[in-house]
Amino acid sequence: MNFENIQLGVAPINWTNDDMPELGGENTFEQCVSEMALAGFTGCEVGNKFPRDVNVLKKALELRGLQICNQWNSYELTTKSFTENRENFTKLLDFLEVMGARVIGGGETGNSCQGQMNVPVFEGKGMLSTREEWASFTYGLDELGKIARDRGMKLAFHHHMGTCVQTMEETDRLLNETNPDYVFLNYDCGHFHFAGEDPVAALKKYIGRTAHIHLKDVRPTILQRVHDERLSFLTAVKNGVFTVPGDPEGCIDFPSLFAIIRESDYAGWIVLEAEQDPAKANPLEYAIIARNFFRSLTGI
Repeated sequence: MNFENIQLGVAPINWTNDDMPELGGENTFEQCVSEMALAGFTGCEVGNKFPRDVNVLKKALELRGLQICNQWNSYELTTKSFTENRENFTKLLDFLEVMGARVIGGGETGNSCQGQMNVPVFEGKGMLSTREEWASFTYGLDELGKIARDRGMKLAFHHHMGTCVQTMEETDRLLNETNPDYVFLNYDCGHFHFAGEDPVAALKKYIGRTAHIHLKDVRPTILQRVHDERLSFLTAVKNGVFTVPGDPEGCIDFPSLFAIIRESDYAGWIVLEAEQDPAKANPLEYAIIARNFFRSLTGI
């Protein structure tokens, strides 16, 4: 049984959305971290309202028994120079290292449509079309991953809707063409299901290369609307395509996912990351639903 090597965290995007600041704009940083702790989580990722002064942030988190476990990094290897990417990456590593995190996450946003409100997500995704584009992209990731490894951290790349790494085929190529010592996966069952993949098969395939796990569920009725009405990723989120594990409106097979984790060597964080409109889905209420559901499946 592997769950003694697991810690449970939560993402602030459930309270305040980085891509759409109007979602949860009324929720303060203090409310966010207080409710994370109240719901029973011990770690969190970093949101747009988190103070950047490490002493202020550390004090606020320590008061609530929380620690930083990861932060999204927007890689732009497809559109910006490697030098610029390395500079941004290193700055974020400096911050995460001081905060005690061991993982740096994020996905390739450079040529993606994930932040564009009017581009249909299934039509406008980023692409790596040539062998040269793939080689440049994976070389950059390897170089950044080596920088992270040399500092005792892991680059956990997030496959994401609207980006050039969205499907299992693209994830396979990413992992096959990068160094397994430098580049790991930030597995996300919600994004694999959204992309039309089987999240259970994906976790079974990638668990040995996974350094960070995001768990969210998908409302199939809303996902069908995304297809039928050609919605963008952000519009899908606003309409409630994602929800928390434990919500009966979801459809992902979490008992099978936890069975895979239990039998694996995975050690690290499992993070609840189910962005919704906080005005429609009270963040504390849904965080407690997920926390109780996690406990029922893991005993932790």
